[in-house]
Amino acid sequence: MAADVILNVQDLRAYYRILKGDVKAVDGVSFQVRRGEILGIAGESGCGKSTLAHTLMLRKPPLTHISGKALFLGQDIMAMNREAFRQLRLKNISIIPQYALDALSPTKKIGTFVADLVREHGIRPDGAFFKRVEERLRFVNLDPEVLNKYPIELSGGMKQRVIMVVSTILDPDLVIADEITSALDVSSQRFAATLLLELRDKGIIGSAIFITHDLAILYQIADRIMIMYGGHAVETGPVDTIVHNPRHPYTQALLSSLPKVGVQVKEQRLEGIKGTPPELLNIGPGCRFRERCPYRTQRCEETPVTEHITPDHSIACWNFRAIGGEQVG
Repeated sequence: MAADVILNVQDLRAYYRILKGDVKAVDGVSFQVRRGEILGIAGESGCGKSTLAHTLMLRKPPLTHISGKALFLGQDIMAMNREAFRQLRLKNISIIPQYALDALSPTKKIGTFVADLVREHGIRPDGAFFKRVEERLRFVNLDPEVLNKYPIELSGGMKQRVIMVVSTILDPDLVIADEITSALDVSSQRFAATLLLELRDKGIIGSAIFITHDLAILYQIADRIMIMYGGHAVETGPVDTIVHNPRHPYTQALLSSLPKVGVQVKEQRLEGIKGTPPELLNIGPGCRFRERCPYRTQRCEETPVTEHITPDHSIACWNFRAIGGEQVG
């Protein structure tokens, strides 16, 4: 594994095992996170992006790791037992959960919640530790007095910042931010996203995976973007390439459905993506976008292989050479 790669995910499969069969939410996904970068992961609801985060961090039933590796700092975290992985959590790898606003206990003051949480990870919440917590709270524009408050006394944006402080308090090498802006107003969304960027730039965190459905936010903070659809990674590349010259039909359709900067609605009508995402229960082979794709051919009944257009731009589509790029930004 290259020295600058902190996480190397190889052909990862994780299914929800239910009575009716397997929901193939993450089905053969491969990608890398480089040291010091922010990798954005985007796609429609149900594409598997949050399941990917849970696979790497939580793996609670019925979510089951089927196969594949996730080499983090050279160790396969998919093969670790619960205790070994607990030693890495918070310190080396951490997650800011999708429902961060509900993560705080309503019956505990923030300071008590923080102390209980880190104690579970073998960390002593002494005076030196809380001095560090107070410094981080000031860094995110919060008065340390919030430690003496209950969650109900804080706004949504304040609670989000508290969770971000807790999740990064031990300066982890990698942070997974799972839809952390979805429940916030526009100004709080921008603050939370740029805060993650600042944490990286200050060296508080090493690298980050930022999972969202909002490509506009990723354009502001990400170095590279991976687009997911139906449990697959369909296109990965530098942020400017993905936003301004996408090659996969789904990436093109996704970007065409978003408003453009400086373009009024009356000048350009937004286009939705026709059809609905595939049902992933017991789904078979083939390109999972084929039923909605205007470029569909007979070969799309086979699962496409991932090819590299350039060393840093990969795509899983049989017809990308015929489709060509499309300027959308």
